[in-house]
Amino acid sequence: MIVAQPTYPRALSKPANKTVSIGARREEKYFWLFISPWLVGFLLFIGGPILASLYFSFTDYAIMDTATFVGLQNFINLFSDPLFYRSLFVTFAYAALAIPFTMIVGLGLAMLLNMKIKGQAFFRTFFYAPSIISGVSVAFLWMWILNPQFGIVNSILYELFGIQGPGWFTDPYTVIPSFVLMQLTAVGSTMIIFLASLQQLPKELYEAAAIDGAGAWRRFRNITVPLISPVILFNGIIALISSFQIFTQAYVITDGGPDWMSYFYVYYLFETAFFQNRIGYASAQAWILFLIIFALTFLSLYVSRKSVHYEYDK
Repeated sequence: MIVAQPTYPRALSKPANKTVSIGARREEKYFWLFISPWLVGFLLFIGGPILASLYFSFTDYAIMDTATFVGLQNFINLFSDPLFYRSLFVTFAYAALAIPFTMIVGLGLAMLLNMKIKGQAFFRTFFYAPSIISGVSVAFLWMWILNPQFGIVNSILYELFGIQGPGWFTDPYTVIPSFVLMQLTAVGSTMIIFLASLQQLPKELYEAAAIDGAGAWRRFRNITVPLISPVILFNGIIALISSFQIFTQAYVITDGGPDWMSYFYVYYLFETAFFQNRIGYASAQAWILFLIIFALTFLSLYVSRKSVHYEYDK
């Protein structure tokens, strides 16, 4: 038995691919048009310099001279340079203090500002606003606050407790903690991200835990921390990257001292490039810094696999 195939109007027998393709091409053109300023800026000011620094890291190059290819000699010299290890030690010491300080203070402020209190909007603005101030302004502000002669901190210590305050930025033992203390004005970004995550947590879990007799610390440890663990990881990685890029504070306040205890890695890189005019050597330093940050970031992601819980985890 032969069944006749149904016939359709020509308008229905062929899909309107031509119309769809024209619309898709138009959207694609608009996409490239609107993204072109960022793309040009990236190629000229970020992507291009990155590739150039990779090339210069294998050369002996000063700005006014011709680059001479030297292979891995810059990297070999770098690993035999005592200032390389000194700057790494200072940077790692700072990061070891600054990262937990930033995370703890940021999360603590976020939890306080997440409470229902009067003037909540004012306090959120008050704690966040300093984080958008430029680094040079913050450096001068803290130079005044922690000045050993007439700074407000030492004045309070002497007037209230009769204690002679430390030299802060002039003492090798307190200069790194002083830079860590400066993070109080930059913790607003970390705080606001934590606050956004805390506001998304389901209140039903806390109510059920309270009914079961769980205290505040137990609710924080067993509910809050697991639920915001992706945000903790994100803020931790951002704090890690920022800690290894510290420069402005040392350049403005201490100039690498006292006793080389604020001679951070980026300060060492800056001095090599713009004071010694050794662009090739500084490029090698920059790529070593990139590899260090990349390795630490990858290690953080790897170690946190079992402790970070996402919404789609089963």
